[in-house]
Amino acid sequence: MPMSHHNAPAIAPPRGYSHAVAVTSGKLVFVAGQVAWDVDRNLVGDDQVSQAAQAYANVVHALAAAGATPRDIVKLTTFVVDYCPELLPGIGEAKRRVLGEGDPAASTLVGVTALAHPDLLIEVECVAWVEDG
Repeated sequence: MPMSHHNAPAIAPPRGYSHAVAVTSGKLVFVAGQVAWDVDRNLVGDDQVSQAAQAYANVVHALAAAGATPRDIVKLTTFVVDYCPELLPGIGEAKRRVLGEGDPAASTLVGVTALAHPDLLIEVECVAWVEDG
Protein backbone atom coordinates (compact mmCIF):
# COMPACT_ATOMS: atom_id res chain seq x y z
CA MET A 1 0.00 0.00 0.00
CA PRO A 2 1.44 3.43 -0.88
CA MET A 3 0.40 4.84 2.54
CA SER A 4 2.13 3.67 5.72
CA HIS A 5 1.85 4.64 9.40
CA HIS A 6 4.99 5.12 11.47
CA ASN A 7 5.62 5.49 15.20
CA ALA A 8 9.15 6.41 16.23
CA PRO A 9 10.53 4.32 19.09
CA ALA A 10 12.41 7.38 20.39
CA ILE A 11 9.13 9.29 20.97
CA ALA A 12 6.47 8.50 23.59
CA PRO A 13 3.94 6.02 22.14
CA PRO A 14 0.94 7.82 20.61
CA ARG A 15 -2.61 7.26 21.81
CA GLY A 16 -5.18 7.48 19.02
CA TYR A 17 -2.89 8.92 16.34
CA SER A 18 0.30 8.11 14.40
CA HIS A 19 3.54 10.07 14.66
CA ALA A 20 3.91 10.09 10.88
CA VAL A 21 2.07 8.88 7.79
CA ALA A 22 3.96 8.51 4.51
CA VAL A 23 2.44 8.51 1.01
CA THR A 24 4.26 7.66 -2.21
CA SER A 25 1.63 8.05 -4.93
CA GLY A 26 -1.99 8.98 -5.43
CA LYS A 27 -4.03 12.15 -4.96
CA LEU A 28 -3.80 14.47 -1.95
CA VAL A 29 -7.03 16.10 -0.73
CA PHE A 30 -6.80 19.19 1.49
CA VAL A 31 -9.98 19.84 3.49
CA ALA A 32 -10.43 23.42 4.72
CA GLY A 33 -11.41 24.00 8.34
CA GLN A 34 -14.87 22.59 9.05
CA VAL A 35 -17.02 23.89 11.88
CA ALA A 36 -20.31 22.95 13.56
CA TRP A 37 -22.63 24.48 10.97
CA ASP A 38 -25.24 22.32 9.26
CA VAL A 39 -26.08 22.63 5.55
CA ASP A 40 -28.25 25.70 6.29
CA ARG A 41 -25.47 27.38 8.32
CA ASN A 42 -27.24 26.72 11.63
CA LEU A 43 -24.96 26.12 14.59
CA VAL A 44 -25.12 22.53 15.88
CA GLY A 45 -24.23 22.25 19.57
CA ASP A 46 -23.34 24.73 22.26
CA ASP A 47 -20.16 23.18 23.68
CA GLN A 48 -16.90 21.83 22.29
CA VAL A 49 -17.88 18.17 22.44
CA SER A 50 -21.30 18.56 20.81
CA GLN A 51 -19.84 20.80 18.11
CA ALA A 52 -17.06 18.26 17.48
CA ALA A 53 -19.48 15.67 16.06
CA GLN A 54 -20.85 18.14 13.49
CA ALA A 55 -17.40 19.43 12.54
CA TYR A 56 -16.11 15.88 12.02
CA ALA A 57 -19.27 15.01 10.04
CA ASN A 58 -18.61 18.02 7.80
CA VAL A 59 -15.07 16.73 7.23
CA VAL A 60 -16.59 13.42 6.08
CA HIS A 61 -18.89 15.26 3.64
CA ALA A 62 -16.00 17.34 2.26
CA LEU A 63 -13.87 14.21 1.82
CA ALA A 64 -16.70 12.44 0.00
CA ALA A 65 -17.08 15.38 -2.40
CA ALA A 66 -13.43 14.87 -3.34
CA GLY A 67 -13.73 11.09 -3.66
CA ALA A 68 -12.13 10.28 -0.28
CA THR A 69 -13.22 8.66 2.99
CA PRO A 70 -12.14 9.09 6.63
CA ARG A 71 -9.83 6.07 6.22
CA ASP A 72 -7.89 8.16 3.68
CA ILE A 73 -7.00 10.90 6.22
CA VAL A 74 -3.26 11.33 6.58
CA LYS A 75 -3.18 14.43 8.84
CA LEU A 76 -5.94 15.78 11.06
CA THR A 77 -5.81 19.06 12.97
CA THR A 78 -8.46 20.03 15.51
CA PHE A 79 -8.65 23.57 16.90
CA VAL A 80 -10.55 23.97 20.19
CA VAL A 81 -11.57 27.25 21.86
CA ASP A 82 -10.96 27.31 25.63
CA TYR A 83 -9.44 23.83 25.60
CA CYS A 84 -8.98 22.02 28.89
CA PRO A 85 -7.84 18.41 29.37
CA GLU A 86 -11.28 17.31 30.55
CA LEU A 87 -12.58 17.86 27.00
CA LEU A 88 -10.22 15.35 25.41
CA PRO A 89 -12.23 12.15 26.09
CA GLY A 90 -15.45 13.65 24.69
CA ILE A 91 -13.78 15.11 21.61
CA GLY A 92 -11.89 11.86 21.06
CA GLU A 93 -15.10 9.84 21.28
CA ALA A 94 -16.85 12.15 18.78
CA LYS A 95 -13.88 11.75 16.44
CA ARG A 96 -13.94 7.92 16.68
CA ARG A 97 -17.72 7.76 16.33
CA VAL A 98 -17.80 9.91 13.17
CA LEU A 99 -14.46 9.10 11.53
CA GLY A 100 -14.31 5.46 12.61
CA GLU A 101 -11.48 3.25 13.79
CA GLY A 102 -8.55 1.95 11.79
CA ASP A 103 -5.00 3.17 11.32
CA PRO A 104 -5.04 6.55 13.06
CA ALA A 105 -3.90 9.59 11.14
CA ALA A 106 -1.14 11.87 12.29
CA SER A 107 -3.12 14.21 14.50
CA THR A 108 -2.75 17.51 16.34
CA LEU A 109 -5.13 19.21 18.77
CA VAL A 110 -4.56 22.94 19.30
CA GLY A 111 -6.14 25.14 21.96
CA VAL A 112 -7.04 28.57 20.58
CA THR A 113 -8.61 31.72 22.00
CA ALA A 114 -11.16 32.21 19.19
CA LEU A 115 -12.29 31.09 15.76
CA ALA A 116 -13.87 33.04 12.86
CA HIS A 117 -17.26 33.41 14.61
CA PRO A 118 -17.78 33.84 18.38
CA ASP A 119 -20.25 30.90 18.62
CA LEU A 120 -17.80 28.44 17.05
CA LEU A 121 -15.85 26.37 19.57
CA ILE A 122 -14.16 23.78 17.34
CA GLU A 123 -12.71 23.62 13.83
CA VAL A 124 -11.25 20.61 12.05
CA GLU A 125 -9.07 20.45 8.95
CA CYS A 126 -7.33 17.53 7.32
CA VAL A 127 -5.20 16.22 4.51
CA ALA A 128 -6.24 12.93 2.92
CA TRP A 129 -4.65 10.67 0.37
CA VAL A 130 -6.54 8.71 -2.29
CA GLU A 131 -4.93 5.91 -4.24
CA ASP A 132 -4.48 6.37 -8.00
CA GLY A 133 -7.01 4.58 -10.12
